[in-house]
Amino acid sequence: MSLEKTIFSNIIFREEYSRKVMPFLQKEYFHDQSDKLIFDLIDNYVGKYTTFPTQEALLIDLTNKENIDQKLFENVSTVIKNLEFDPATDLQFLVDQAEKFCQEKAIYNAIMQSIQIIDNKDKTLSKGSIPKVLSDALAVSFETNIGHNYFDDSDERYDSYHRVEDKIPFNLEYMNKITKGGVPRKTLNIILGGTGGGKSLFMCHFAAHNLLIGKNVLYITMEMAAERIAERIDANLLDLTMEELSQVSKDIFDKKINRIKAKTTGKLIVKEYPTSGAGSANFRYLLGELKIKQNFVPDIIYIDYLNICASSRMKMGSNVNSYTYVKSIAEELRGLAVEFNVPIFSATQMTRSGFSSSDVGLDDTSESFGLPATADFMFAIINTDELIAMNQIMVKQLKNRYNDPDLSKRFIVGIDRSKMKLFDVEQRAQDDIVDDKPLMDKTAFGKREEDMFKKSKFKKSFEDFK
Repeated sequence: MSLEKTIFSNIIFREEYSRKVMPFLQKEYFHDQSDKLIFDLIDNYVGKYTTFPTQEALLIDLTNKENIDQKLFENVSTVIKNLEFDPATDLQFLVDQAEKFCQEKAIYNAIMQSIQIIDNKDKTLSKGSIPKVLSDALAVSFETNIGHNYFDDSDERYDSYHRVEDKIPFNLEYMNKITKGGVPRKTLNIILGGTGGGKSLFMCHFAAHNLLIGKNVLYITMEMAAERIAERIDANLLDLTMEELSQVSKDIFDKKINRIKAKTTGKLIVKEYPTSGAGSANFRYLLGELKIKQNFVPDIIYIDYLNICASSRMKMGSNVNSYTYVKSIAEELRGLAVEFNVPIFSATQMTRSGFSSSDVGLDDTSESFGLPATADFMFAIINTDELIAMNQIMVKQLKNRYNDPDLSKRFIVGIDRSKMKLFDVEQRAQDDIVDDKPLMDKTAFGKREEDMFKKSKFKKSFEDFK
């Protein structure tokens, strides 16, 4: 008896087997036309009656099925009548064989689909989706965990509450405060900002600090050249302005670099891709190459920035709108974070209305609201003339799965643009923020708020920082 017939027999005669195997079977795994029809009959019966069919039930459903070739009808009828069950065969052995069957068929189907993509016969998927198609097939397995039992698993749940989570910390007090100590692994974290608003500066500062505390950092840039990103990180770590970097002598530069190198065990890799020329499939390949060729496994990844990545699952065209396309990119990057057990930081542009507002919201995300729906942590960086004059920038939480997003919803961070650095400011700068009102908004409503602000008691304390 073939393995397919063994599977059908045990589904019909052995309920425990059926409940373990049936959720993982797919019609595509059966290549013979008769086997496809038998599985279709079983699947339809289970879906309709939420129980498993008998031979008689399958034969009745087969008789009622329309548009079936007579020869096919006779073959399927004969197979169903000849299905038999051997109770002496070990249940786990049969389940293992069914799992192996599913894995082999999934891989075969993935290879055939990949060939279709390469030959441009699949119009829905691009060549960049091939690694995911294959990795999904290789991941096929029978999941044994069927859920968390509230009472039986209470000890495990209690331990999880007191387990110290592995996080990548910031060197900014309020960023650590709102994230409870940093960003966890397997997460997607997004910075929302306007053009030239400081998104790359934030990521370069975070990357520089990660390196100093001994973390391996991968910085993927698709907007600026790799040398420009390295230059910004140099300014931050070497405590030199961008102008001084071009004037400092080679000896002093080397001494500063060696001093930093002696302080950390971490590594930093900056990889440049063309704008819209790479996506999660390319990044997955890069991670494999770095591990093999340089023994480099990142602890955190920065991608500058999300909207100019390419989707590895779909082609951008007339049939794909920006909402779907950007959401697809976000989902792929979050999947990459989970697959490689790292936090990923990226950025996105805000809308024109958001750029002129100091009370930015999630609806100010450019191109796709699907991005904040996918992100674990998202914050906006807000510039105003007053804040720029005081070398400060405002951060507003938009989404936070790590903590209460209303805790320190807005706060101020100091910024030194010449050295690409962020720093904590005095507490009184934070005390001046009114969390429930926007400050210095350039819209008509914000103008009225600004006029009120200029007359308020907060004006003097802000002027103290000028």
